[in-house]
Amino acid sequence: MPIVEKWAYFDHAAVGPLPRKTARAIGDYAMEASIDGDFHWPAWSAKASHLRDQAACLLGAETDEIALVPNTTLGIQTIALAFPWQAGDSVVLPSNEFPSNLLPWLSLRDRGVEVRKIAPRPDGSIDLVQLASAIDRTTRLVSLSWVGYATGHRVDLQEVCDITHRRGAQVFVDAIQGMGVFPLDVRQVPIDYAAADGHKWMMGPEGAGLLFIRRSRLDRLTDVLSGWNSLDASHEFVSEGKRLKNSAARYEGGSANHVGLLGLDSSLELLLHYGCHDPKSGFAARVLETTQSAREELLSLGAQMAWPVPPDPTRLDGHASGIVSFHLPGKDPQEVRRHLIRSGIILSVRHGALRIAVHAYNDSGDIDRLTQAIKELQ
Repeated sequence: MPIVEKWAYFDHAAVGPLPRKTARAIGDYAMEASIDGDFHWPAWSAKASHLRDQAACLLGAETDEIALVPNTTLGIQTIALAFPWQAGDSVVLPSNEFPSNLLPWLSLRDRGVEVRKIAPRPDGSIDLVQLASAIDRTTRLVSLSWVGYATGHRVDLQEVCDITHRRGAQVFVDAIQGMGVFPLDVRQVPIDYAAADGHKWMMGPEGAGLLFIRRSRLDRLTDVLSGWNSLDASHEFVSEGKRLKNSAARYEGGSANHVGLLGLDSSLELLLHYGCHDPKSGFAARVLETTQSAREELLSLGAQMAWPVPPDPTRLDGHASGIVSFHLPGKDPQEVRRHLIRSGIILSVRHGALRIAVHAYNDSGDIDRLTQAIKELQ
């Protein structure tokens, strides 16, 4: 991670830095494209296929359940548009969702779909009893974030699936703030759909992401957003008499962002090597332990947590994540951020709070730089 030579980087919930091997893969693509035009297109396409395989490994899915999409937003919009809605149906979601997981569902109101928003608890977490009470016989889908982008609260997806499926509805997960650092095996946790950009915790370039569609749900979805690349034998470039691909890849539609997909493939290869998908690897545990250490140091300096601290943040089955939002009493967060940048530290400000987002390569030295810089403000 070349980033560590210059910065203590705590901004993975915004945009993650590129690993060295990813930057090299992108540079190789640029040179090939500049020297040889599209001559290497078959090799680039093969790398995209490899990315589907790696994404399937990441999620415990089948390769044909993975589509490569530009971003989480388009993944959400794809399901929102393709789902077989009927007038009088309803969709349920928390009211504090990121706009990308709110606006596509709100647009369904023009089709007669009711959008039910449930309020979060004061700590930003989702009250699953309230979630259950919002689901009735008209509810077709529950959509929610795996990890809250501001609160850092990580939802128990197994419990969400149990509640939702018992009531006959399906589950869509905005997984962007968890995928790449926390294991999610869809063979064990029966979510129906998920989408995630690759540019945050998976540390790929912007403009390349993943969409998971459970195989048993595919045939009920409509063929919205179709294009030449949605068809079997797509490279014959003829639509008459052709069928749609019998896989999630039918929603890839047109030409691929090969430079982005090559980069994401390289980053995901690195993360899988270190076991980001394996609960036994210690990868997620390291993220939680480093985050808890940062939280404790911040509290010792008088920081106030923007949301209450989870009771046991080191448990993998708990609700903590790599995200911590906090205030420094009497300090303007934007001024603090500018001071930290001058000190070689990068984080974000969200909803008036400073936000750190810790990855597995962050260490105690990064935390020391953060705390020392904060001490300079006191």
